[in-house]
Amino acid sequence: MVASLERESTSAVDLEARVRRAEDTLVLRPGQVAALSGLPGSGMTRLGLSMIVPHLERGVLAVVDVRGWISPWVAWELGVQPERIVLVRVKDITQWGRVVATLLDGVGGVYAEVPPGIKDAALRKLVARARSRKTPMVLRPTTERMPSGIAHIQLTARSVVWSGTDAGHGNLTTRRSLLDASGKATRGMEQTIEVEDDGTHDLRVVPHLGTHETRHLA
Repeated sequence: MVASLERESTSAVDLEARVRRAEDTLVLRPGQVAALSGLPGSGMTRLGLSMIVPHLERGVLAVVDVRGWISPWVAWELGVQPERIVLVRVKDITQWGRVVATLLDGVGGVYAEVPPGIKDAALRKLVARARSRKTPMVLRPTTERMPSGIAHIQLTARSVVWSGTDAGHGNLTTRRSLLDASGKATRGMEQTIEVEDDGTHDLRVVPHLGTHETRHLA
């Protein structure tokens, strides 16, 4: 009985530690860059913005909208005041690079959708600029995944489950997104993280799962 209780206690502590590591993985430090990919509706915009919000004491949040879909309401739901967000809509790939480079020089954080056709070399220059300016940046390609090794962390939405309409009616209340995480932030490992979003200011790692799968990359 004592041995069983000890195993349960150790398991609970281990789970809590894994959840803390997963939560830490989803926070960008100054100058770090995240790359997000996933189908529309997978919650990646809210996730990406939440990774930048802690840095807004350094300046405003700049959002570069390529598709014309992003509403400032997403940032407001995360607790960002209206005067602390700048929304820029740009589709032209030449203008896009100049806009993002300029924003990196003077804001607290940048969330930028990436239009098709941007060269890898241009992306690497922007990543280097973000590091030198110590400006956290989230890149969200509208089509392709980001080049390998370009970001501190790469997050890919594997699946999404909505709750609140189990009987075929009602209101959507919670979204759970299953994410594959890789890159320098995971120390050469691939992690699976489940994030729960109920529309409040905070997104949270689901405690019962946390990082339930971790394996060395081949």
